[in-house]
Amino acid sequence: MKSKIVIYHVFTRLFGNTNTNNKPWGTIEENGVGKLADFSKKALAEIKNLGITHIWYTGIPHHAVINDYSEFGISNDDPDVVKGRAGSPYAVKDYYNINPDLAVDPANRLNEFKSLVMRTHAAGMKVIIDIVPNHVARRYEGKTNPKGNSDFGYGDDTSVEYAKDNNFYYIPGTQFKHPEWRDGYVPLGGDTPNLPNSKLIEIPAKWTGNGSRSPQPDMNDWYETVRINYGVRPNGGLDFDMLPNDYGEKDYNEHFKYWKKKVVPSSWRKFREIAHYWLQMGVDGFRYDMAEMVPVEFWSYLNSSIKMKNPDAFIMAEVYNPDLYRTYIHKGKMDYLYDKVDFYDGIKHIMKGYGWSDHLPVVQNGLQDIEHNMLHFLENHDEQRIASPEFVGNAAIGKPAMVVSATISTSPTMIYFGQEVGEPAAENPGFGSPSRTSIFDYIGVPHHQRWVNDKKFDGGQLKPEESSLRDFYKRLLNFTSTSEALMGAYREIHFYNKEITEDYNHRVLSYVRWSENQKLIVVSNFDTNIQFSFDLKLPVDLMKQWQLTSGKYVLIDALYGHKNSLSIENGEGHIAIELNPLESFIFELKF
Repeated sequence: MKSKIVIYHVFTRLFGNTNTNNKPWGTIEENGVGKLADFSKKALAEIKNLGITHIWYTGIPHHAVINDYSEFGISNDDPDVVKGRAGSPYAVKDYYNINPDLAVDPANRLNEFKSLVMRTHAAGMKVIIDIVPNHVARRYEGKTNPKGNSDFGYGDDTSVEYAKDNNFYYIPGTQFKHPEWRDGYVPLGGDTPNLPNSKLIEIPAKWTGNGSRSPQPDMNDWYETVRINYGVRPNGGLDFDMLPNDYGEKDYNEHFKYWKKKVVPSSWRKFREIAHYWLQMGVDGFRYDMAEMVPVEFWSYLNSSIKMKNPDAFIMAEVYNPDLYRTYIHKGKMDYLYDKVDFYDGIKHIMKGYGWSDHLPVVQNGLQDIEHNMLHFLENHDEQRIASPEFVGNAAIGKPAMVVSATISTSPTMIYFGQEVGEPAAENPGFGSPSRTSIFDYIGVPHHQRWVNDKKFDGGQLKPEESSLRDFYKRLLNFTSTSEALMGAYREIHFYNKEITEDYNHRVLSYVRWSENQKLIVVSNFDTNIQFSFDLKLPVDLMKQWQLTSGKYVLIDALYGHKNSLSIENGEGHIAIELNPLESFIFELKF
């Protein structure tokens, strides 16, 4: 039986940065930047020992930056169309190379990435990178395209708004203008770096990444990007074949055969070649940004071609509309989608004190048919850090939520670097803002840096509470990635106990997980102040299913080794629980 996948999501350029200056809008020289080389054999071993199976390296493809790399044949980017000084990883400038900031030697950056892939594999983990099919940087320039692979926009008919094989949408007869800045915002905090030939001249203007059709997008639009055309006409009509309804039930082989007979828009083919390029580089899978903004037929086309190259390729995507989950999983051939709108948002409310644990079993019940496909997380680069005052201000409040997130389903579990040491993202980095570790600025990540400890990667500077938190994550994630039961059956016992068990309430959650060889009882206390003592009950029919007869059975907590016992009386199971604030138990039945 396969074990659960555990993903370490890392913002690549921040991981190894030991500079603690943290000047708002600071330059790369002032605030520093991490390199691919910082993921040393020691660093990767420590990540692996945390219980990690996959690393998602964010910010690998070359995106627009405010830094002069013209000596390497890279054009300078216009500060008016770059978010932050370090740039957004989702404004990709060249899909066939990597961000030069990440390289010790920018001229050798692709080889440095290949070495990182090899080191990650040698450490026993798989590599995930981002692909952003909805949009690219306004100044997209492929400098190292493989032979026969042209840039986005090459050969487009720019005299028309739309053509099936145009890669972009155009606004004929216009010139792009940067947004009018307001609310005190000034690019780079008012700095005007000397970047020769950086001024962007875009004639005709293109649609902006989020769909704005104005030649002067608003400052809240994705003005640094341009929208990719997938054969969707401006009026919503489609210039590609629709998948028959029954293809949701067919495997990727059938999807591949279907598209092999079709002529698809140019952008589809270009992204297929990009994905295949990275697969050949040794990448094991992809995370797709804003996948629901791209037609599901394209995902069927792309993902089936990826699976034909590597049947084990890992494919996850950002989809925030629950009504589309099954379409993108079954028709789009996605392996995993973010479980944000149902699970994460619900558990966030519970952590903040006003949500009820009753919500989570309802979510799991509603997703029974696709629970394996719904990726769980408590932090990522888009979300607030648990320890930030804007969220809950205390990393320990995330402990019961992390236990539940990791153990309630068979889905992958993901943590964001620094989460395991309580990083609060308190800095004012410039374009980014406190509560979220900035993906736009050159910045340090202080709690994480204490673990990095001048690149010893041994936690030597961590405070006691940070070391204790990391130890908790290490215990939980190692159990998560090895437990057979967590890939087995699930049943909630929460409502059973809420109805008949004294002193059990909506700040507690309980459920069971089991396989043929392992039986688990999980119980968590989300309250920050109240200790709960109660007789946790396991239903008669469950005890019959587990083939347990009257008597006592030993229970051992998988996290810290606490001993307890399960008593079977009149067919019903009973466990005496004393649950401290924010405490969880994962009791394993010992025969």
